[in-house]
Amino acid sequence: MSETQVTYELDGAVALIGLNRPEKRNAINEEVIAQLRDAVNRAGDEAMCGVIYGHGGNFSAGLDLREALSRATGQTVPPKKRRRHSWHEVFDLIARGPIPFVAALHGAVVGGGLELATAAHVRVGDNSCFFGLPEGQRGIFVGGGGTVRIQRVVGYTVMADMMLTGRLLTAEEGQREHIITYLTPIGGALDKAREIAAKIAQNVPDTNWRITNLLPRVNDLSHEDGLFLEYMSSNMMRSPETAARLQSFVDGNAKLVKPE
Repeated sequence: MSETQVTYELDGAVALIGLNRPEKRNAINEEVIAQLRDAVNRAGDEAMCGVIYGHGGNFSAGLDLREALSRATGQTVPPKKRRRHSWHEVFDLIARGPIPFVAALHGAVVGGGLELATAAHVRVGDNSCFFGLPEGQRGIFVGGGGTVRIQRVVGYTVMADMMLTGRLLTAEEGQREHIITYLTPIGGALDKAREIAAKIAQNVPDTNWRITNLLPRVNDLSHEDGLFLEYMSSNMMRSPETAARLQSFVDGNAKLVKPE
């Protein structure tokens, strides 16, 4: 790969993955997706939790419209065979891979940038954040999993309004609509995300995997099937680390941590 459009750093048990096209507001093209795939796979091998953030003044302004225009005008030769959408593949590696991910958001979190953000399991934003889905004004439609992920976060009514009218949500509105859980002062999102990721990395890996892989699948099931899958999960073999942690709590060596 000729240019580093996605950076990678391992900080203890946490992998830091940065979108690195600041001059393009971290717009996402196929090269970014390819490098993001490599970084996410590497994080799954090396880390216990990942953080995704954007270099420069924005998280991501979404789809690279120049690349989209090239496809729309036939300048890009389509593949001979249909394959899974590259964004779907990579964002699913984040959403349902071996480790949890925290997104650190600032500036523009728009279109495909919002689709990427909602693939993460925990989202932190600072007060500079704004969220948008301008596809309606561009003559296109969401294509990076937004119909599934964004709609499940904010609901149909909010998503339809954002797409039809081009309305932008502020950081406070984004928190109200559950796009972000943690809101920080400007410049504080990455530090907060790293703090949260370090805490998540201390969990039993098997439990983190169940939270990020089993829990969303239960949400797709009927009431009875969901309870059955939970029952099956609760009767699966537990890791030795689970037994050790339970014993520590029973012995009084582990305490519940009260909220700050």
